[in-house]
Parts: sequence; structure tokens; C-alpha cells
Amino acid sequence: MNSLMLNTDGVQIPQLGYGVWQVPADEAAQAVTTALKAGYRHVDTAAAYGNEEGVGQAVRESELPRRKLFVTTKLWNADHGRAEAAFDESLARLGLDYVDLFLIHWPVPQQDKYVQAWKAIEKIYRDGRAKAIGTSNFTIAHLTRLMNETDIVPSINQIELHPYLQQREMRAFHEANGILTEAWSPLGQGQGLLDDPALAKLSDKCGKTPAQIVLRWHLQLGHVAIPKSANPARIAENIGVFDFILDAEDMAAIGAMNRGQRIGPDPDTFDLT
Repeated sequence: MNSLMLNTDGVQIPQLGYGVWQVPADEAAQAVTTALKAGYRHVDTAAAYGNEEGVGQAVRESELPRRKLFVTTKLWNADHGRAEAAFDESLARLGLDYVDLFLIHWPVPQQDKYVQAWKAIEKIYRDGRAKAIGTSNFTIAHLTRLMNETDIVPSINQIELHPYLQQREMRAFHEANGILTEAWSPLGQGQGLLDDPALAKLSDKCGKTPAQIVLRWHLQLGHVAIPKSANPARIAENIGVFDFILDAEDMAAIGAMNRGQRIGPDPDTFDLT
């Protein structure tokens, strides 16, 4: 498993993680246990997913030292005005002493509280209860304001990112400011991406599945990626991406697939609380 260095006190994040969005609460512990046995060491959850308890159970009951595992959770939109209390609630549900990464899930600019939330999260970081802090679904404008009005640059910004939505300007901004790019829905949520003929061609060439081709593309671009599956075979398939390389022609072929096609909500307008 490759790891990438965050901009925070030498903290490293495993480049391939296991996402538990839409994993039912009563299945989360088993799903995470399966992922850990397959070799994952990075688990991404959120208060809004309703499965922090199961994630924490799997982490606590694994035979792996806590320092070997990387756990991410996120602050939900309704809690921007009570970030510290919401964090404590997440930590209690997880049953952990700290998390490795705490993110603001969405900026919800209509509320105009994300700067307030970030200042509270900075305190959580300084207290050592989160080893690193970052954002999710923030745009360049949101990040610029955050950096202008607060003290700590986010260590990572988790955004929708896949071959049909490559977000090149966003990624360039991250790189220029020392922020890692993390991809959610890295495989396009089963919305036809993996059936694309361009990926089928690369799959035949490399002897790998389309999903493995896409995940390898993410890794070679320096992204953190968090594919989600509750299927044990798919969980194992998704981690089998460290034994081959895409050449420059392969990378260019995937780069040409960009459609600017968003599956999830627009961060400028999403206001669900």
C-alpha cells in the first residue's frame, strides 16, 4: 500500500482507502473487517453515513495496532455551528480516542458557517483529537476564503473525481497550495463509466478489470482514492492495483475521457442539512 504525506506534522495517508458510504449500519463492521483483511488500512466514514459505530467496532476488534490504521470521518452540514460537540459525538460513536482525519463534509455556502466550523476544527487539531484536518467538496473559492480567514491550510480536499469528471483546475489549485486531492466516487458510481470502450481496450491490454484501470489512473496522478463496495470479491479486486503500471499512452487515453460530467451535487448549491 502506497502512502502520501500530508502537510500536517508528517502524517501519512494510505493512498487507497475503503469508503463506507451507503453501507448499512448493521453491515458496516463486517464490511470494514473484510476490507482490513484484504489489506486496506484507511477507512472513510462520516456522521451522515450513519455507520460510524460499525466502523469503530471493526477497527477496535481488528488485531491491527491503532497506529497502523487511518480513520476519516466528517462534520455534517447541520453541525457547522457546533463542530466541537459534533466531533465529540462522532468520536464516541466510533469508540476511538482520536481520528486520523476530520473533514467538513460540504461547505454549504448558503449557511455561511464553514469558516466558523473550520476555526473550531483547528482547535480539535491543536488538542490532538484529530491528527489532520481537511475539507470535502470545497471549491477554489471556498478554499481561498478559508485560507485567507483562518490559520491552518486544509491537508486534503475530498472531491468527486473520476475519468468523466477530472477537475483539472481544482487539482492544480490543490497542488499549488500543498493540499492533497482525494477522490470520492473514483469509479463513477456505476453510472456507465466502467462500460466505456476506452477502458475495455485498456483492460484487455493490461489484463486488469476496468475498475482496476481507473483506480491505477488515480494513484498515478497522486490522488487518494476511496472506492466503496460491500462485495468481498470487489473489495479484493479494488486493492489489486499495485502490481502494474499504466504507460503515458494509457494515461492520455483516460485523460481524453473527461466530460465534465458530475454525478453528485454541486458544492455551490448543495444545502441539505
